[in-house]
Amino acid sequence: MPAISEKKAVTPNMMDSNKLMQKQKKILHAPSLFASTILFFTSLFLNPIYPEENRQSIDEIKKSVVQIRVFSQAKDPFSPWISSGISASTGSGFLITKNRILTNAHVVSNAKFMEAQRNNQTEWYELKVLFVAHDCDLALLEVPDPEFYKDSNFLELGDLPELASPVDIIGYPIGGSKISVSRGIVSRIEQSTYAHSQIDSHLVVQVDAAINPGNSGGPALQNGKVVGVAFQASTKGENIGYIIPTGVIQHFLKDIEDGTYHGYVELGIQTQPSYSESHRKFYEIPPSVEGVFVTKVLKAGSADGFLKPGDYLTAIDGKKIGRNGNLLETGSIDFLELVDNKFAGEEIQFDLIRNKKKINVKFPAKKMPQMDNQRSRYGVNYDYLLFGGLVFQTVNRDLLETWSKNGQTQGGSLLVYRFYDATTLSDGATEDVVLYRKLPHPNNSNSDFYLNMVVESLNGTKVQSLAHFKELLGSSKEKTIKIQFYGIQLPMILDKEESERADLEIKKTYHLTGN
Repeated sequence: MPAISEKKAVTPNMMDSNKLMQKQKKILHAPSLFASTILFFTSLFLNPIYPEENRQSIDEIKKSVVQIRVFSQAKDPFSPWISSGISASTGSGFLITKNRILTNAHVVSNAKFMEAQRNNQTEWYELKVLFVAHDCDLALLEVPDPEFYKDSNFLELGDLPELASPVDIIGYPIGGSKISVSRGIVSRIEQSTYAHSQIDSHLVVQVDAAINPGNSGGPALQNGKVVGVAFQASTKGENIGYIIPTGVIQHFLKDIEDGTYHGYVELGIQTQPSYSESHRKFYEIPPSVEGVFVTKVLKAGSADGFLKPGDYLTAIDGKKIGRNGNLLETGSIDFLELVDNKFAGEEIQFDLIRNKKKINVKFPAKKMPQMDNQRSRYGVNYDYLLFGGLVFQTVNRDLLETWSKNGQTQGGSLLVYRFYDATTLSDGATEDVVLYRKLPHPNNSNSDFYLNMVVESLNGTKVQSLAHFKELLGSSKEKTIKIQFYGIQLPMILDKEESERADLEIKKTYHLTGN
């Protein structure tokens, strides 16, 4: 189960459980308030937090929660012609309509076969994926057999829970085969990175309840309604779990209404808080005007061509932005959350200060195509090119992770820099192509100097993508192939006919199939 090892969200400005405890201690140290405090906590534990008439019984809730068993197999990004072994895992899910099951995307990723079982059922039923959203770690499933749904119940979606309110986490975690119920308190609400894709940031709700392997995909309930989906845990603390709030769930469900999952739009900017008074004075920002500075605008993002580095953003869609990037009206939600809630084509509006003048900028929300290679991918075949035993592939997160573990990373600093800089793609290029390994053969014995280099051009034509690289190579009538790499003045020189003959021998020797 994916886990947050390090929080990399914007600096939070919110009330967490430690601050609440400090406030309670101050109250307890005031003698005049001590008696009333005892009465408050006595009434809290003697009375239910929610009216009983609004609470579903645990028996009814059990009818909606599903145990999921998955058998999965993934491709190896470093050796894309082979697959990994088959692995088995379990997760949880729950019914949100009479025949639709909601769970996490990471529960069903790379699945070859899945089956589901409800509480007190003895038979396992085959399970199908209807929609999967890796950028927000959600998936919608269905059991084709109607017998599975007999005497079932489904859960309704609720609202965003309040800080310090209790939630019940229900699912099938490790440690037993029966359904499990645990309670936690909401301790933090913020926008943060989702571990499944490793790049997408959305709203998360932190709870002080253990979310263990197998819990993933189960509902978090408050007052009988779903307030989130359990999906990951922190590795840096005990009993720190995270749930996907209903706002993200509703965005996913609305997205798939037309039968296709389109994914999240991207604003495509980087910002800096405006705490520095010297910085504000230099740009002549009035002391009373809060906001954030734009430091970078990424190509092909929604803001490309509309916002500029140095812009001072003061409001989005009429809502004021604080110096820390949070919306002033909430104090704890990042302004990017408003962009997160939009769909492609919907308008984004900013009030900002540019060159000491107040202006208003409007532009449509859209997706960034290069984000697909930035996030971890699942259930895909990695496209590659083999030429003279040299292996080329699109630079993507999965490849970089396996490449770094392999240890043959010498000379790859430019490769890594270009990937994380995210502003290098231009002039029609949609992705970087890297020569990241070779299958040894006399034809490529002197090619080590070019390993881990990013391709710039082939026979003088700029390479825009792996598909473009294949097209240029296949259509070339030249006997000599010249491949230029970024940062290297001397190109790689290959004989086309000799390289093609070598590939026939290499594929047979290394038992390659496919490309």
